[in-house]
This record gives sequence, structure tokens and C-alpha cells, in this order.
Amino acid sequence: MDHKDWRELHDSVVEWILQAGNKLRSSLSSPLEVSVKTAYNDLVTNMDKTIEQFLIGKIRESYPDSKVISEEGFGDAPENLDGMLWFVDPIDGTLNYVMQKRFFAISIGVYENGKGKAAFVYDVMANELFHCISGFGAYRNQQRLLNLQPIKVEDSLIDLSMSWIKPNRRIDPDILTDIIRRSSGTRAYGAASIELAYVAAGIIDAYFTMRLSPWDYAAGLILIREVGGIATRADGSPINLLSRTSVLTSGRFLHHEIENHIQAQVAAGKFLKEPPQF
Repeated sequence: MDHKDWRELHDSVVEWILQAGNKLRSSLSSPLEVSVKTAYNDLVTNMDKTIEQFLIGKIRESYPDSKVISEEGFGDAPENLDGMLWFVDPIDGTLNYVMQKRFFAISIGVYENGKGKAAFVYDVMANELFHCISGFGAYRNQQRLLNLQPIKVEDSLIDLSMSWIKPNRRIDPDILTDIIRRSSGTRAYGAASIELAYVAAGIIDAYFTMRLSPWDYAAGLILIREVGGIATRADGSPINLLSRTSVLTSGRFLHHEIENHIQAQVAAGKFLKEPPQF
């Protein structure tokens, strides 16, 4: 597709997302149907399914040759990245949606033959849309985001999940102890797409997690790369868009410093295990 086609896609997706956001805000005044998926804190609601069906319906109507990877199972199961591939998370941060009624997002990333082309992360309650067409700048609503600037660990604000302070069979929590102590501080918002968008916007300086699914990170990676950032797995290797994976992302200078630290800790004998593949 040429730029005009991507612009038309962009404008259509923004319209769909805003409509879906209105549905989610309205839903908060009514009782939700909540069930558990894999653990007590891994929830799904009737609105996760409703919004996913709404968005996939719009995609299939407008782009019938596309494939969709989505969280709640209404999409496809492609074996490769050929053609146009959409990654859809109808409510990223469902636990926040249910318990806090804030810090949840609609996330859509669009790829063409494995290359990120358009990204949308809509923080529903803040009414903030982080979006881009690859090569034409990333935006927070109407404000263009600046390229990420070099920053040292000592001046950085790092987003880490709570898994770092609980027993975790995938990672030795001491791997990042020195980085955390040296940093200006840490945060955790509980919605990966928002956290990735915050890295792109310079609200936080780095984000590191050991377990994300493609619909969680696909849009955010496009945003971050659009502003000159870098995203890899925990060991610095490339991310496979069709897999559950760790994600380490920040500006290039900070990423290099954290990546080198992790590799040195692993070489010293601390364990770091990737999540199982799909």
C-alpha cells in the first residue's frame, strides 16, 4: 500500500478505536461478567470479547485479505508474517479495567510482511491516543513525539513488573538489583501497551518484562522504533512477533547499558529463562 492507503487505514482505525473506547467507558456503569483465564489475576470480561469482535469485524469488512492475531481467540493463527497482519488487544490491562477503572488500553498494531506499518494505543480513561504511520512520526493525540535522547541509568525511570520482587522461576531477581538501585526510580502500570507507549513518549525511559504476548507488544514496538528506540528480548536477541517473549526496550544508549549488565549477570551464573513459545 502507498502512503495514501496507510493514511486512510490510519483514519479508519482511529474512528473504530474511539467508538470502542466509548463502549468501554459506558460499560463501567453496568455490572461486568468477569471470569478467570489462567490464574486468579488473569481475567477476561464480556467486554474483552465484545470489543474484540467489534474491531475484528471492522478489519475483516475493510481489509478482507488481512489476518488477525488477537487475545480472546476471534482472530486467526498464522504461521508466518506474510501479507497484512493485525495484532489486536481489545482491553490491555483487564485487571485494571475491572478493579481500578483506569490504566487500560485498546492496542492495534498493523504489520506488512513482518514490518511494522501503523500503531495505535488508546488509553481509554485518559483519552490519550498514541499512534503512528511508520516513517511519518509518532504522536500523542496531536502532539508529535520527539526522538528518544541518550540517558544514563542514574537519570532514568524504569518500568518493571512486580515479578521482580516475588519468587519467579524464570529469572533471578538479583540480575537487575544494581540497575534498580542506580536508577532514579521504578514504576509499574499493569498495561504493557501503555507502558510501551510511555517509553515512546519519554514518560518512562525503559520497560522490561519477562513475559508478553504478541498482541501486548506489537503496536508498542512500532511506536518505539518510530522515535529511534530499540526493543529486543532480555538477552538482546530479536523479538519473534509470533511468540510469547521477554521485552527490553528503551532508547539505544540506555538499552545498550542494561543489556550489557544483564549479559554480564547471566555469564556470572544468574538464571534467565525465556517463557515457552506458542
